[in-house]
Amino acid sequence: MQPKRILIVDDEPDVRGGLRKVLEAEGFQVLEAADGKAALETASSGSPDAIVLDLMIPGVDGYQVCRELREEGFTTPVLILSARSGELDKVLGFELGADDYLTKPFGIRELLARLRALLRRASPREESRELAFGEVTIDFKRYKARRGKKAFDLYHYEVEILKLLARREGEVVPRREILKEVWGEDSFPTTRTVDFHICSLRKKLERDPARPKHILTVHGIGYRFLR
Repeated sequence: MQPKRILIVDDEPDVRGGLRKVLEAEGFQVLEAADGKAALETASSGSPDAIVLDLMIPGVDGYQVCRELREEGFTTPVLILSARSGELDKVLGFELGADDYLTKPFGIRELLARLRALLRRASPREESRELAFGEVTIDFKRYKARRGKKAFDLYHYEVEILKLLARREGEVVPRREILKEVWGEDSFPTTRTVDFHICSLRKKLERDPARPKHILTVHGIGYRFLR
C-alpha cells in the first residue's frame, strides 16, 4: 500500500523537522512548505492526503490558504495547528474549510490520533451516493451540495455527519454519539466541534439557518434530521 503523504506547513524549520521525523517514523511520506504561497503550490503539485497547517505563516496566512484550497475544489483534510485557542479563531478555521483544529502546545500522540482520524474519514464507506431533501441535493462521492441554484463544497466531517444523521432519520442522535461515530474513539474533539460543523452545514443547506427545517437541534442532547 502506498504511504499516505502529509504536507506540513510551518515557517519554523525546527517544527517542520520535528514533525517530519515523527511522521516518517510512523510510515508517512512528508512534504514541506514554509509559507502560504509554497503551501498552495505544493498542495497542487504534491497531491497530499492530508495537510497540517500552521496559521501564522508568512505571506498568505493559514486562514487564506485554507480558503483558497476549498475555493479551488481541494477536499484534502486540513488539520490546523495554532497558538490561538479562542473559540472565534476555531470557528473561523472551521468556516473556512478546516477539518480539525489543534492548539499549541500539543502532544504528538494526540496529533497522530487526529491525523489518522482525518485520513480514515477521507475514505468514505460504500453507501448511498446521493441524498435529496427539500430543495437540497447532496453528492457524497464528490463532496458537493446544491440548494436550489446555489452550489457548495462540503468537507469530510460535514459529509460524515450528514450520512450519520440521514441513516438515523427522525431519531435524536446525541452529540457524544456523533463524536464517536464521526471522529472516532481515538480522537479528542469536544461536543462544541460538532456544533461548529452543524452550524456550517446549516449555512449551506438551510434556506434560513436560524430557523432550520432539516437539521434540528434537540436542546441538551443532540440533533435530528428530517427531510
